[in-house]
Amino acid sequence: MKTLIVNALVVNENQIQESDVLISDGHIQRIGSDLQHIPADRIIDAKGLHLIPGIIDDQVHFREPGLTHKATIYTEARAGVAGGVTSFMEMPNTVPNALTQPLLADKYKIAQETSLANYSFYMGASNDNYDEVMRTDISQICGIKIFMGSSTGNMLVDAPDLLEKLFANAPCLIATHCEDEPTVKQRMEFFKEKYGENVPYNIHALIRNEEACLISSSFATSLAQKHNTRLHILHISTGDEVSLFEIGNRENGQILLANGQPKRITSEACVHHLWFDAEDYHLLGNKIKCNPAIKAPHHKEAILQALLDNRIDVIATDHAPHTIEEKAQPYWQSPSGLPLIQHTLNVMLELVKKGKIPLERAIEKMTHSVADCFEIKERGYIREGYWADLVLVDLNAETQVEALNIYAKCGWSPFEGTTFQSAITHTFVSGNLVYEKGIFNETVKGQRLLFNR
Repeated sequence: MKTLIVNALVVNENQIQESDVLISDGHIQRIGSDLQHIPADRIIDAKGLHLIPGIIDDQVHFREPGLTHKATIYTEARAGVAGGVTSFMEMPNTVPNALTQPLLADKYKIAQETSLANYSFYMGASNDNYDEVMRTDISQICGIKIFMGSSTGNMLVDAPDLLEKLFANAPCLIATHCEDEPTVKQRMEFFKEKYGENVPYNIHALIRNEEACLISSSFATSLAQKHNTRLHILHISTGDEVSLFEIGNRENGQILLANGQPKRITSEACVHHLWFDAEDYHLLGNKIKCNPAIKAPHHKEAILQALLDNRIDVIATDHAPHTIEEKAQPYWQSPSGLPLIQHTLNVMLELVKKGKIPLERAIEKMTHSVADCFEIKERGYIREGYWADLVLVDLNAETQVEALNIYAKCGWSPFEGTTFQSAITHTFVSGNLVYEKGIFNETVKGQRLLFNR
């Protein structure tokens, strides 16, 4: 099927201009100012709408296999495409953990059969699977995930000799969760003794504090500098960590430093660390409990500034759903993580509307920079010959977040009651119109991401 999108305001490669886009055989066949004469099976008049590359979320937890009462690859990918996310990279801390090649292959099989979005999965590292990690085909996965701080699951990697080996010999990008485990444990015991079960609303930010993040991120960057590792530090949550990163700019499919060399240490900011701050625990409590923690207001401003000056390279979600019953437990029992993928684009468009970040920069950090950072093949841009992962958004419409229109399996969102001043109207995945104004087309599934390595 040929689809012709006409009169769209195309946001691509730091420019916004009205254009037409022809989709054929899953790819972007032509981009031009006057393609309306070309015959097509479907014509979409996008007058007044913005056309952007599909969002690539480089950090999600879709819980399958093993934790499917919280979420599945099917339900969360479906929520993603409703929010303009056309590709995702999913974490290994499922049950069982994705620590072997057969277990990793099992997840790819599930996604192939059920995911509406394109997909990739991280190979997980543990304290005892080094040889298995080294067997990974780097053209087939997004990266290797190392938990240098415990989070949801039991995948902490804290053996010094092993970390040295992994950083010295990893055949592709290493993505890290950085929180210093001894610091977190020490502060947890201190506050348990001080407060017992009656903890203050912002206790999480005090336990998983700035020091824990900075110690671990500094350690990771020192290892990467020592071994020239391709390192990507996930979910930066403090302004303290920003100074660890150099300014990088996109050029010819790479993120380069001022001296023209590839940027070997990159980082990610997540939408909840840009939207919420510690004051929001008073109203939302455990609903915004996540690792690393949402912290004091000045940190979200520092993270935003680091995105603007290109010290932080990409924007993602760390989408990590739990049931509302699990989150309603007392603080010490309530799990960390929140569902975000359906509204990640709405959040960033709201920050655009508030003058916090230019539209072109927000889209760059969610699409082009992710594709460059992970060396994704033929995605992340609106270019002739690339896969047609495309999203139409209406910046003059509203999206009201309420329980009835939440697609994540957990059925709740920390944004409930929020009205965003934008709406995602159409989502194309590999040329297929999978979402249109609340209607899903599930006849064609997403594709496995491939990498130029």
